[in-house]
Amino acid sequence: MRALSSILALSLLALPALAQGPAPRAQAVVEASVVTLGDIFENAGPRADATLGPAPAPGRRFVVEAPQLAAIARDFGLAWRPMVGDERVVVERPGRAMRREEVLEPLRLELVALGADPELELDIPGFQPPNLPAGAPDARIAVDGALWDGATRRFSATLVVVAEGMPTFNQRVSGRAVAMRDVVVAARALRAGEMVMPADVSVTRQAVDRAATNAAEDADLVVGQRLRRAFAAGQALAVADVVAVPVIARDSIVQLTHQAPGLTLIAQARALEDGLRGRTVLVLNLGTGSVVQAEVLGPGRARAIGTAPATSLPPAIAARVNRREQASR
Repeated sequence: MRALSSILALSLLALPALAQGPAPRAQAVVEASVVTLGDIFENAGPRADATLGPAPAPGRRFVVEAPQLAAIARDFGLAWRPMVGDERVVVERPGRAMRREEVLEPLRLELVALGADPELELDIPGFQPPNLPAGAPDARIAVDGALWDGATRRFSATLVVVAEGMPTFNQRVSGRAVAMRDVVVAARALRAGEMVMPADVSVTRQAVDRAATNAAEDADLVVGQRLRRAFAAGQALAVADVVAVPVIARDSIVQLTHQAPGLTLIAQARALEDGLRGRTVLVLNLGTGSVVQAEVLGPGRARAIGTAPATSLPPAIAARVNRREQASR
């Protein structure tokens, strides 16, 4: 008898689950281009696959409020009514953003065919590429009705993007083609007196008419140098803003490389003066005792480019060489 009572109690507890009716979902994530009854309502019954309307654009969402939910339930015969009036379903559709360059490249090619310079970049204020459905293959992009004015470098065109699972995207765009140049900018806030390291700067493309006229175009021109003043992140650096720092100090030992066709020799030398990267410095070959002109390759490294004539030695260096030669005898 006790076992029968337990079975009856368990059966009664299971009844609400078995009799659970339709209820709106808090959130509906749809992959298809349409929204179905089953996307909006749980336990929607045999008509769960019925189409309610178009899905949001890829990467977008919309909200179905309580009055709309009640109307849908009534139209499809679902036994559900709003209880408190604030029921809602957020319907969203995953998407992936197209790269701006991906969309604009066909437009660039079209403008080049109309006479634009291939090196110019396109400035289209406010343009945002469309989103594609998350699982869609790459889109097909076409350009229609392109117009190009060579005198003002202004253009207009209609971009057409076709992808599976979304309506054809049509957008009329207009802008201008601008000449660009590389500009070295601070990657973070930099203090006066800091030595510029590779991670401290980056190279970005800027419109010629907006970039600072004296801005450095190559990071190697400022890396390894000391700053004359402070810089904010994103601010352009000029060669005049840095002070060259010797990478070889006078009297330091230098690894001197002698190169000839099919032969490379390494010797030790002593720097006779401070040396800047890429510049010529006088070094004393410790093996031969000769003074050599060498190109500074980096800290403690130089490449021999020829013997220094005695007449080319500054008096102070010549005197030092003579003293070394006399001491070695």
